[in-house]
Amino acid sequence: MSDFDINPFSDPSVRQVARPPPPRQTNAVLDDYNPFNETTAPARQQPAAGGKTPSSNQPAVMPVAEAPPPYTPSSAAAAQASAAAEDLRRRQVELEAKEAELARKEQEMQRAMQGQIRQNNFPPLPAVCCVQPCFYQDFNVDIPLEFQRIVKTGYYIWMAYCGLLVINMFGAMGYFIGTVSSGATNQSGVTFGLSILYLLLFTPCSFVCWYRPLYKAFRSDSSFNFFLFFFIFFFQFCVTVLQAIGIDGWGFCGWITGAQAMASQLPVAVYVIIFIVASFFTALAVVFFICLIRVHRIYRNTGASFAKAQEEFARGVWSNQTVRQTTANIASTAARGAAENAMSGTRY
Repeated sequence: MSDFDINPFSDPSVRQVARPPPPRQTNAVLDDYNPFNETTAPARQQPAAGGKTPSSNQPAVMPVAEAPPPYTPSSAAAAQASAAAEDLRRRQVELEAKEAELARKEQEMQRAMQGQIRQNNFPPLPAVCCVQPCFYQDFNVDIPLEFQRIVKTGYYIWMAYCGLLVINMFGAMGYFIGTVSSGATNQSGVTFGLSILYLLLFTPCSFVCWYRPLYKAFRSDSSFNFFLFFFIFFFQFCVTVLQAIGIDGWGFCGWITGAQAMASQLPVAVYVIIFIVASFFTALAVVFFICLIRVHRIYRNTGASFAKAQEEFARGVWSNQTVRQTTANIASTAARGAAENAMSGTRY
């Protein structure tokens, strides 16, 4: 037998390799699954741990159990927002104040250019009255916006003081009537007479002596009027303290007068009214002191000084035509007298 007659598949090792493999065990789930058919479901599912079959409708991602809390700004952010809003409001107020001040100055300039003379409007008396107003007063025109409140406060304090003088007069009148009816001996008649005098005297004097300097001080930033106000208003504060004390015979219904009326066994209504007036005087004295302190604080921030007040006083006095004429007359008279004396001495 030649080499070409040999069958290569007769070798046992070759036959073993060429033998077909045994049939494969396929998974029934994979055989039944069609990826192109959406409605076809697998034949069966593997049970989950614990022997329970998972639901086919359960989503792959579990939903969040609770919604996230709503967003709230932090305290620092809220504080910054509040500060920014407050700053905007402050700037708005400052701009409105500057706008009002510019409008007031423009109105004054127009009035000055037109040559208009401001007519007095205080006290507001009717036209048929024989006495006409003596002063011009307009807070919105004369007083800067930042000082209008303190000037109006001074005006209301003056009005309260005048009203209290009227009440003091009625209290003194009741004190006098009660004394006469009970036959007691005291100085109630003097108190009643002086209360009328104080009403007629202090009402205009307080307006002219300390309220008008306050008004003019803030109107023109006058150091001289500031000093005049401080001096006279401090004197007014001292007088109000004496009125609250109420020494009998001084014209004031104060604490001492009320105690004396009670000791004289006057009717209850008499010394009750006197004690009410004394309490009003005491409260007004406190208000005077507070107003004095507030005006002094504002005065220190305006840059006024005593030297500036002296300069204003000298300039105001020298610019007065009457003062200048009087000074010139006195100087000329003195010079003429000196010349005559010199000539008479030379003659002898």
